[in-house]
Amino acid sequence: MAQMVRARVEGPVSGVVIARQSELPQSIQDLTVLGSTHPVPGQASVQAGKAALYAVQDLGPDDLLLCLISGGASSLMCAPWGVTLKHKVHLTEKLLRCGATIHEINAVRKHLSHLKGGRLAARAFPARVVSLIVSDVVGDDLSVIASGPTAPDPSTYGDALEVLDRYGIVAPEVRIHLERGHQGEWPETPKPGDPIFEHVENRVIAGGSAALRAAAGDLQAQGWQTQIWQEGVTGDARRAAADHAHAASDLPPGAALLSGGETTTVVRRDGGLGGRNLEFLLSLALEAPGIYALAADTDGTDGSSPAAGAVITPDTLERAWSLGLDARKYLDRSDAHTFFERLGDLVFTGPTGTNVNDFRCILRASAGS
Repeated sequence: MAQMVRARVEGPVSGVVIARQSELPQSIQDLTVLGSTHPVPGQASVQAGKAALYAVQDLGPDDLLLCLISGGASSLMCAPWGVTLKHKVHLTEKLLRCGATIHEINAVRKHLSHLKGGRLAARAFPARVVSLIVSDVVGDDLSVIASGPTAPDPSTYGDALEVLDRYGIVAPEVRIHLERGHQGEWPETPKPGDPIFEHVENRVIAGGSAALRAAAGDLQAQGWQTQIWQEGVTGDARRAAADHAHAASDLPPGAALLSGGETTTVVRRDGGLGGRNLEFLLSLALEAPGIYALAADTDGTDGSSPAAGAVITPDTLERAWSLGLDARKYLDRSDAHTFFERLGDLVFTGPTGTNVNDFRCILRASAGS
């Protein structure tokens, strides 16, 4: 996005580009290029956050701040407030492992940051702000994508505390900061109706629905009878697998069923590898034998796995059994990556440079195909 904009904008510009180190261009004219970490912030994330804050300070009413935002920025661009980076890292890891939704996770992170929850827009005031956003959030909620650095934040310190209580997360330092904010000792994030947003335009330019339509068009061109079943699947990956299995039972030969969205998963045992897509597929293999399916994260990495996702085939369980692999045991120990690795069915894309949620495709092959 930055390369395209820089090629089209004439005249002097300044700014900072922040991305995962593996996705980073060597340089972009006039811009500072910084590598960072995802999905858990690191020291590089803090340096990137400082650079972002510095880039928007001292802007005036005649300045234009163009923000190019995609999912993942919550980790890539970090400016801890009220807690240390170490506390924030431990909290992020717990939130990612407990099954919390992205809305819940970001409600907490926004209240521990100098950047998130509209605070970047507040720092840039009174400049005009235009944000072009690639959405990785179901429903394209501007306050949740990248933790909404330029969007009004309807969540509160009280909401953040409720998330910690809901999942039994023990984080004493974090709780102290949030409780003090809840009692009014710290200012809230900028809310809808705040005058600073009169100068801000947030525009979603791409998301999961566009990816699904493109995939459907490609499958139809190859002769598949294709249905986009659901664009915004959420909730537990195992429950989603059961729902997909039920829908797939009605698929006629030569038909394809697509879905998008973002499920969640609970890590039930330490030491396993995988993410929500791999767990979804392993559950689906147990629920719906006789189908072909692909599930993958569009950013190229599924949770703790270096793979984007995997595929299952009508003989997945048979092949696993011949290798002495018990699918149920791998599922119960949150180690779907190892299961699909042993079968040779992982999908590796490498970093894609974008993220528009998860992509799932189920196929019912015609006889003899």
